Amino acid sequence: MTYFDKIKELTKNVPIELVDFSQPRDVVRIPTQASLNFITNKEQGDWAENLIIRAINETSKKFIAIKYGKSDDLVAGEVGFDSFFKEFQEELDTIGKRPDLLIFKKTDFEEKFGYDISHIPHNKIDNYVKKAIAGIEVRSSAFLIDRYEEVMQIRTKQFSEIALTIKDKILAEYQDILNCPARSNYIDLLNSITERTLNVTDFKVPGWRSNERLIRLNDLFRQLKTAIKEIQKRDYLSITPKVEDIKVVHKWIESFNVPHFYFQVFFDKVYGISFEQILQIISNPDNEGLIFSVESDTKNQNKTTIKINSKSGTEIAYKIDEPSHASVRKEMDRGRLLFYVTFKGGTAYLDIDNLTKILEIRGDF
Repeated sequence: MTYFDKIKELTKNVPIELVDFSQPRDVVRIPTQASLNFITNKEQGDWAENLIIRAINETSKKFIAIKYGKSDDLVAGEVGFDSFFKEFQEELDTIGKRPDLLIFKKTDFEEKFGYDISHIPHNKIDNYVKKAIAGIEVRSSAFLIDRYEEVMQIRTKQFSEIALTIKDKILAEYQDILNCPARSNYIDLLNSITERTLNVTDFKVPGWRSNERLIRLNDLFRQLKTAIKEIQKRDYLSITPKVEDIKVVHKWIESFNVPHFYFQVFFDKVYGISFEQILQIISNPDNEGLIFSVESDTKNQNKTTIKINSKSGTEIAYKIDEPSHASVRKEMDRGRLLFYVTFKGGTAYLDIDNLTKILEIRGDF
């Protein structure tokens, strides 16, 4: 069974409510204007790609990483962007979405193409691409994952203590009010709240205002709900494949039969996960809310994104030296100015054992 055959079998288990592989991908409209956040995020993404390329090429004796993903320095609103965007969409329908990076054995690397084949038409490099051992889609995140998890654990503990304290206060001081038949359901609600059920508890704040004690009780219920909402927020940083990309990644794998992976670059570590594992995770509804969530990503034009707990993947780099950064001025058409952040340098320290394991490389790296 080929790699693509395995992926094709896995797609049959993915709920069509998440990804319907029988339907063509949605048509994407041409963006008309780039935002400041978009350009800064693009700069961060370019930095993350270069970080991984340098880490592999400076570490490995037998493998080499090159830039492959379709990209351009043009942004929406600049002359030439519309043509670039249309060509990109046509390529998605022809071969699928190129991963950002390709990894080759050094014995298969072709000097004539160099370290960046992102601008070479696909029909000139198709046979070369099929020799790659892996395609890497690089995602970047403006977080320190270790610091984030430390803060979230403290926050969850604090709000859990607040919620349970409020619950006990209500039952101890306002039992007489709640014993009224019209309010007795709230006693059942409060008795059902435990440290274990806080993450699934929900209720409507009553809205009582007819006397001073009812107003104070109503305020306590409001505070309780606020604390519970904080507890129920997603408490992990994620590897983030967009739903619309799942189909075009599948198309690329069909075209080239090369194993595909996502690498999530934080400013302190890098985590990786195989496309195969992504399909396995989202195929099990019991994983939703525990290992992954499906959200409309406001930072990415509200596109539906699957957010998989990074710790479900493999730690690829155990440490990162942060890059330097600087402000850049960009003049758009009609004299519009954008000032954004650009990144340079930094070092990722690879966990070679983990990297070779996830890429299924046998022998020396």
